[in-house]
Amino acid sequence: MGRKNVLSGSPYEKTIGFSRAVKVGNLIAVSGTAPILEDGSTAFPGNVRKQTKKCLLIMKSAIEEAGGTLQNVVRTRIYLKDAKDWEKAAEAHGKFFSKIKPACTFVEVKGFISEDWLVETEADCII
Repeated sequence: MGRKNVLSGSPYEKTIGFSRAVKVGNLIAVSGTAPILEDGSTAFPGNVRKQTKKCLLIMKSAIEEAGGTLQNVVRTRIYLKDAKDWEKAAEAHGKFFSKIKPACTFVEVKGFISEDWLVETEADCII
């Protein structure tokens, strides 16, 4: 069974030693995905809806590079700095997954690596 590591160019990949996504067999696991721009800065500071969309776009790209599609997503996790923002994050999530309907969890966390991040996302796929 082969393994494919997908890198996104995140400045944290080398330091932490992780891949944006890993495909083994028919499984794809997508790491915690923050709203990071190509230059390493935070996308849309202060806007959880747009940050969530950015995270999901990064995840979508990684899933596709690993050989999957959003249709293969069976579980997502949304980590929020403030649970009161769940509806804004949910709206962004719904734009990607309203027809696919993966298992989904929203969780409030104490914080993230960057103070500017309001959300991180994860996904699991079966092809």
